[in-house]
Formats: sequence, C-alpha cells, structure tokens
Amino acid sequence: MSTPANAFFSPFEALAEYERRSLAHAAGAPEQAEAPGLWRGIGFRVGQRYLASTIGEVNEILTLPPIAIVPGTRSWLLGVANVRGSLVPVIDLKDFVEGTSTHLTENSRVLVVRQQAGRVGLLVDEVLGQRSFADELRSQAIGEDDPRYERFVRERVPLGEVLWGMFSMAALVRAPEFQQAAA
Repeated sequence: MSTPANAFFSPFEALAEYERRSLAHAAGAPEQAEAPGLWRGIGFRVGQRYLASTIGEVNEILTLPPIAIVPGTRSWLLGVANVRGSLVPVIDLKDFVEGTSTHLTENSRVLVVRQQAGRVGLLVDEVLGQRSFADELRSQAIGEDDPRYERFVRERVPLGEVLWGMFSMAALVRAPEFQQAAA
C-alpha cells in the first residue's frame, strides 16, 4: 500500500514509514547469503604477512583507543583500553609473535576477540575486510614455513597474488605465554 505524498505524518509515523520502505528494498545481508564450499574470514595484515581469521573469531574492529599502560608487563601488552565501559587488554600481535613492535599508522586497527576470561584486543597493521576462500583454493593450501607462526596458522591459501595465512585466534588465546603477560 502506497502512502500519498501529501499525507501528514507525526514524527513517529514518518520514521515507521521510512523503516517500512527501507525494509521493502533491502538487499539480503551477507551473512544470509550462505554459499556452500566457501570459507569466510576477516583479512588483516601483520607486517608483510597477510592473515585471515574466521568471522566468528573476530567480534569487533576498532581504531586504536586510548591505552593505559600497565607497569611490569611484557612489551607486547600495550596496556588496557576502556571499550564501552569494559577494560580490554590490548596486545601488539606482531610483537607477541615476531618480537618486533608494530609501526602505528592511520590504518592500524584493533581486532577484539573473545576468550574465556573476557575480551582481548589485538593490534594489527591493517584490516583488509572480509575475504572468501573457495574450497578449491583451500585444497591448494600449503603449510606454514615460519616457526613463529606455525602454532597459529594451520594453512596458507593463495588468493590472487597473495598467500593468506589462516590464523586461529583460538590457538592464540590458548597459548600459555599469551596468558602470562607479567614481565
């Protein structure tokens, strides 16, 4: 049913009409478009390494929030950030895995991951958005050749000119040294 253009609406009725129209024309959300044989993840970069984690492992993506330094911790624990009223430890992922700090740029982001004890933020060089990998590509996967990453990267998959490491956030947060940030 169409509403006449000259009809008078209260503010509530106008909002309800906008919502009705927008829902009538809305395209299906990406999560509704299930494609069998397709693995979807969030792509990100740590140094020169391209990685992807399943969408279910990454809860949120943030610009680098203000961080309160926690004394007496390892260099890779940057500190804690207040994320909507919750204190979230922020880890420099490159420093944790490779032992060298991330160079902060305007593209640097924090991936928020849930773990048993709460949430943790992982500083990465850049978030590259959603990536999809077909089963055919995953069948061409090769193993991780860098011993620093092999505990967290099950396989590396070629996509275009880039070799993407399938990074397991679950393996990362279960690593004993990840849980021991005291210096």
